[in-house]
Amino acid sequence: MKHTLYAPFNDSLPVPLFLRTTLMPNDAIFPEHTHPWGEFVYSHNGVVQVMVKEKRYLVPPQYGIWIPPYKHHLGLNRREVLQSSLYVTNELCCKLPSESLALLVSPFMRSILEHARESTQEYTSQRYLRLLTVFLDELTEAPRAGTFLPASDDPVLQNVLNYLEKHPSDNRSVNELAQEARITERTLARKCRQDLGMPLTEWRNRMRVVNAIAMIEEGKNVETVASEFGYSSASAFIAMFKRLTGATPASYRGD
Repeated sequence: MKHTLYAPFNDSLPVPLFLRTTLMPNDAIFPEHTHPWGEFVYSHNGVVQVMVKEKRYLVPPQYGIWIPPYKHHLGLNRREVLQSSLYVTNELCCKLPSESLALLVSPFMRSILEHARESTQEYTSQRYLRLLTVFLDELTEAPRAGTFLPASDDPVLQNVLNYLEKHPSDNRSVNELAQEARITERTLARKCRQDLGMPLTEWRNRMRVVNAIAMIEEGKNVETVASEFGYSSASAFIAMFKRLTGATPASYRGD
Protein backbone atom coordinates (compact mmCIF):
# COMPACT_ATOMS: atom_id res chain seq x y z
CA MET A 1 0.00 0.00 0.00
CA LYS A 2 1.41 3.34 -1.10
CA HIS A 3 1.49 6.28 1.35
CA THR A 4 0.90 9.47 -0.63
CA LEU A 5 2.65 12.59 0.66
CA TYR A 6 2.53 16.19 -0.56
CA ALA A 7 4.88 19.17 -0.50
CA PRO A 8 3.88 21.89 2.02
CA PHE A 9 3.75 24.76 -0.50
CA ASN A 10 2.14 25.25 -3.91
CA ASP A 11 2.84 28.72 -5.27
CA SER A 12 5.51 30.46 -3.18
CA LEU A 13 7.93 29.98 -0.29
CA PRO A 14 7.49 31.83 3.02
CA VAL A 15 11.26 32.50 3.14
CA PRO A 16 14.08 32.34 0.54
CA LEU A 17 15.41 29.09 2.07
CA PHE A 18 13.13 26.58 3.75
CA LEU A 19 14.18 23.19 5.17
CA ARG A 20 11.52 20.49 5.48
CA THR A 21 12.29 17.17 7.17
CA THR A 22 9.84 14.28 6.76
CA LEU A 23 9.82 10.70 8.00
CA MET A 24 8.70 8.88 4.88
CA PRO A 25 7.07 5.52 5.77
CA ASN A 26 7.53 2.33 3.78
CA ASP A 27 6.32 2.66 0.18
CA ALA A 28 5.80 6.42 0.37
CA ILE A 29 5.45 8.56 -2.73
CA PHE A 30 5.41 12.25 -3.55
CA PRO A 31 3.33 12.22 -6.80
CA GLU A 32 4.71 13.99 -9.85
CA HIS A 33 4.67 17.75 -9.39
CA THR A 34 6.60 20.92 -10.17
CA HIS A 35 7.23 24.22 -8.42
CA PRO A 36 8.91 27.57 -9.20
CA TRP A 37 11.78 27.00 -6.74
CA GLY A 38 14.72 24.63 -6.59
CA GLU A 39 14.86 21.64 -4.28
CA PHE A 40 17.74 19.67 -2.80
CA VAL A 41 16.65 16.23 -1.60
CA TYR A 42 18.74 14.43 1.01
CA SER A 43 18.24 11.14 2.86
CA HIS A 44 19.59 10.92 6.40
CA ASN A 45 19.32 7.12 6.27
CA GLY A 46 18.43 4.63 3.59
CA VAL A 47 17.93 5.40 -0.08
CA VAL A 48 15.73 7.98 -1.79
CA GLN A 49 14.64 7.63 -5.39
CA VAL A 50 13.63 10.64 -7.46
CA MET A 51 12.30 10.56 -11.01
CA VAL A 52 12.85 13.70 -13.08
CA LYS A 53 10.93 13.19 -16.31
CA GLU A 54 12.06 9.68 -17.30
CA LYS A 55 15.41 9.81 -15.53
CA ARG A 56 15.94 7.94 -12.28
CA TYR A 57 18.15 9.29 -9.51
CA LEU A 58 18.95 6.79 -6.78
CA VAL A 59 21.38 7.85 -4.08
CA PRO A 60 22.57 6.77 -0.63
CA PRO A 61 23.11 9.33 2.18
CA GLN A 62 26.51 10.46 0.89
CA TYR A 63 24.74 12.18 -2.00
CA GLY A 64 21.77 14.47 -2.47
CA ILE A 65 19.65 15.23 -5.53
CA TRP A 66 19.41 18.76 -6.89
CA ILE A 67 16.20 19.59 -8.79
CA PRO A 68 16.13 23.00 -10.52
CA PRO A 69 12.96 25.14 -10.58
CA TYR A 70 10.08 24.09 -12.85
CA LYS A 71 11.30 20.49 -13.27
CA HIS A 72 8.57 17.86 -13.08
CA HIS A 73 9.59 15.21 -10.56
CA LEU A 74 8.32 12.61 -8.14
CA GLY A 75 9.89 11.03 -5.08
CA LEU A 76 9.49 7.54 -3.68
CA ASN A 77 11.11 5.02 -1.39
CA ARG A 78 10.66 1.34 -0.61
CA ARG A 79 11.61 1.53 3.08
CA GLU A 80 11.21 4.10 5.83
CA VAL A 81 13.52 7.06 5.26
CA LEU A 82 14.16 10.32 7.10
CA GLN A 83 14.32 12.83 4.26
CA SER A 84 15.16 16.52 4.20
CA SER A 85 14.34 18.88 1.36
CA LEU A 86 15.92 22.31 1.12
CA TYR A 87 13.67 24.59 -0.92
CA VAL A 88 15.61 27.37 -2.67
CA THR A 89 13.85 30.38 -4.14
CA ASN A 90 14.47 30.86 -7.86
CA GLU A 91 16.57 33.99 -7.31
CA LEU A 92 19.13 31.99 -5.31
CA CYS A 93 19.49 29.17 -7.86
CA CYS A 94 21.74 31.01 -10.31
CA LYS A 95 24.97 29.36 -9.07
CA LEU A 96 23.47 25.87 -8.93
CA PRO A 97 23.26 23.41 -11.87
CA SER A 98 20.58 24.02 -14.48
CA GLU A 99 19.94 20.28 -14.77
CA SER A 100 19.04 17.68 -12.17
CA LEU A 101 21.96 15.68 -10.81
CA ALA A 102 23.40 14.11 -7.67
CA LEU A 103 25.80 16.18 -5.58
CA LEU A 104 28.31 14.86 -3.06
CA VAL A 105 27.43 15.86 0.51
CA SER A 106 30.49 16.47 2.68
CA PRO A 107 30.59 15.68 6.43
CA PHE A 108 30.44 19.43 7.10
CA MET A 109 27.28 19.75 4.98
CA ARG A 110 25.70 16.77 6.74
CA SER A 111 26.41 18.35 10.13
CA ILE A 112 24.71 21.58 9.01
CA LEU A 113 21.61 19.66 7.91
CA GLU A 114 21.51 17.71 11.16
CA HIS A 115 21.88 20.90 13.20
CA ALA A 116 19.28 22.75 11.15
CA ARG A 117 16.63 20.03 11.36
CA GLU A 118 17.09 19.75 15.14
CA SER A 119 17.19 23.51 15.69
CA THR A 120 14.54 25.19 17.82
CA GLN A 121 15.03 28.46 15.92
CA GLU A 122 12.04 29.83 14.02
CA TYR A 123 12.43 29.26 10.29
CA THR A 124 12.03 33.01 9.76
CA SER A 125 14.85 33.99 12.13
CA GLN A 126 17.97 35.54 10.63
CA ARG A 127 20.21 33.12 12.50
CA TYR A 128 18.43 30.12 11.02
CA LEU A 129 18.50 31.59 7.51
CA ARG A 130 22.24 32.28 7.85
CA LEU A 131 22.78 28.62 8.72
CA LEU A 132 20.94 27.49 5.60
CA THR A 133 22.83 30.09 3.54
CA VAL A 134 26.12 28.48 4.61
CA PHE A 135 24.77 25.13 3.43
CA LEU A 136 23.70 26.67 0.13
CA ASP A 137 27.19 28.12 -0.36
CA GLU A 138 28.69 24.67 0.20
CA LEU A 139 26.15 23.14 -2.17
CA THR A 140 27.24 25.38 -5.03
CA GLU A 141 30.78 23.99 -4.71
CA ALA A 142 29.81 20.34 -4.10
CA PRO A 143 31.30 17.77 -6.53
CA ARG A 144 28.78 16.68 -9.15
CA ALA A 145 28.04 12.98 -9.42
CA GLY A 146 25.39 12.71 -12.16
CA THR A 147 23.31 9.81 -10.83
CA PHE A 148 24.66 7.30 -8.35
CA LEU A 149 22.97 4.41 -10.18
CA PRO A 150 22.19 5.51 -13.75
CA ALA A 151 19.78 3.64 -16.03
CA SER A 152 19.75 3.07 -19.78
CA ASP A 153 17.11 3.11 -22.51
CA ASP A 154 19.22 0.85 -24.72
CA PRO A 155 17.26 -2.46 -24.87
CA VAL A 156 20.37 -4.67 -24.84
CA LEU A 157 22.09 -2.85 -21.99
CA GLN A 158 18.80 -2.52 -20.12
CA ASN A 159 18.40 -6.31 -20.19
CA VAL A 160 21.92 -6.77 -18.79
CA LEU A 161 21.27 -4.28 -15.97
CA ASN A 162 17.90 -5.83 -15.14
CA TYR A 163 19.51 -9.25 -14.99
CA LEU A 164 22.24 -8.06 -12.62
CA GLU A 165 19.67 -6.40 -10.34
CA LYS A 166 17.77 -9.69 -10.12
CA HIS A 167 20.99 -11.72 -9.67
CA PRO A 168 23.33 -9.49 -7.60
CA SER A 169 25.63 -12.41 -6.69
CA ASP A 170 26.50 -13.10 -10.34
CA ASN A 171 30.25 -12.46 -10.60
CA ARG A 172 30.71 -13.34 -14.23
CA SER A 173 33.09 -11.21 -16.24
CA VAL A 174 31.97 -8.45 -18.59
CA ASN A 175 33.01 -10.66 -21.49
CA GLU A 176 30.79 -13.51 -20.28
CA LEU A 177 27.84 -11.17 -19.78
CA ALA A 178 28.40 -9.74 -23.26
CA GLN A 179 28.40 -13.22 -24.78
CA GLU A 180 25.07 -14.01 -23.12
CA ALA A 181 23.69 -10.72 -24.47
CA ARG A 182 25.01 -11.76 -27.92
CA ILE A 183 27.22 -8.73 -28.35
CA THR A 184 30.96 -8.22 -28.12
CA GLU A 185 32.68 -7.12 -24.94
CA ARG A 186 33.80 -3.96 -26.74
CA THR A 187 30.21 -3.12 -27.71
CA LEU A 188 28.96 -3.66 -24.16
CA ALA A 189 31.76 -1.49 -22.77
CA ARG A 190 30.90 1.26 -25.26
CA LYS A 191 27.21 1.17 -24.32
CA CYS A 192 28.14 1.43 -20.63
CA ARG A 193 30.47 4.33 -21.28
CA GLN A 194 27.87 6.22 -23.33
CA ASP A 195 24.74 5.53 -21.26
CA LEU A 196 26.06 4.97 -17.74
CA GLY A 197 29.27 7.00 -17.74
CA MET A 198 31.08 4.14 -15.99
CA PRO A 199 32.24 0.54 -16.56
CA LEU A 200 29.75 -2.26 -15.96
CA THR A 201 31.79 -3.52 -12.99
CA GLU A 202 31.43 -0.12 -11.30
CA TRP A 203 27.68 -0.08 -11.96
CA ARG A 204 27.36 -3.58 -10.50
CA ASN A 205 29.17 -2.51 -7.32
CA ARG A 206 26.94 0.55 -6.95
CA MET A 207 23.83 -1.57 -7.42
CA ARG A 208 25.07 -3.88 -4.66
CA VAL A 209 25.69 -0.91 -2.36
CA VAL A 210 22.14 0.39 -2.83
CA ASN A 211 20.66 -3.04 -2.10
CA ALA A 212 23.07 -3.67 0.77
CA ILE A 213 21.98 -0.51 2.59
CA ALA A 214 18.38 -1.71 2.60
CA MET A 215 19.37 -5.22 3.75
CA ILE A 216 21.58 -3.94 6.59
CA GLU A 217 18.85 -1.58 7.79
CA GLU A 218 16.56 -4.62 7.95
CA GLY A 219 19.00 -6.24 10.38
CA LYS A 220 21.07 -8.56 8.20
CA ASN A 221 24.71 -8.80 9.24
CA VAL A 222 27.53 -7.82 6.93
CA GLU A 223 28.75 -11.41 6.47
CA THR A 224 25.34 -12.50 5.20
CA VAL A 225 25.05 -9.53 2.86
CA ALA A 226 28.57 -10.07 1.49
CA SER A 227 27.78 -13.74 0.84
CA GLU A 228 24.52 -12.92 -0.94
CA PHE A 229 26.44 -10.61 -3.27
CA GLY A 230 29.00 -13.27 -4.13
CA TYR A 231 31.93 -11.98 -2.05
CA SER A 232 34.34 -14.56 -0.68
CA SER A 233 34.95 -12.46 2.44
CA ALA A 234 33.19 -9.72 4.36
CA SER A 235 36.36 -7.61 4.36
CA ALA A 236 36.39 -7.41 0.55
CA PHE A 237 32.76 -6.31 0.53
CA ILE A 238 33.39 -3.72 3.28
CA ALA A 239 36.32 -2.27 1.32
CA MET A 240 34.17 -1.86 -1.81
CA PHE A 241 31.30 -0.38 0.19
CA LYS A 242 33.53 2.17 1.92
CA ARG A 243 35.21 3.16 -1.35
CA LEU A 244 31.86 4.06 -2.88
CA THR A 245 30.09 5.61 0.09
CA GLY A 246 32.83 6.83 2.41
CA ALA A 247 31.28 4.86 5.29
CA THR A 248 31.23 1.29 6.54
CA PRO A 249 28.15 -0.94 6.19
CA ALA A 250 27.85 -1.02 10.00
CA SER A 251 27.06 2.72 10.01
CA TYR A 252 23.73 1.90 8.35
CA ARG A 253 22.52 -0.38 11.11
CA GLY A 254 19.36 0.83 12.78
CA ASP A 255 20.83 0.49 16.28
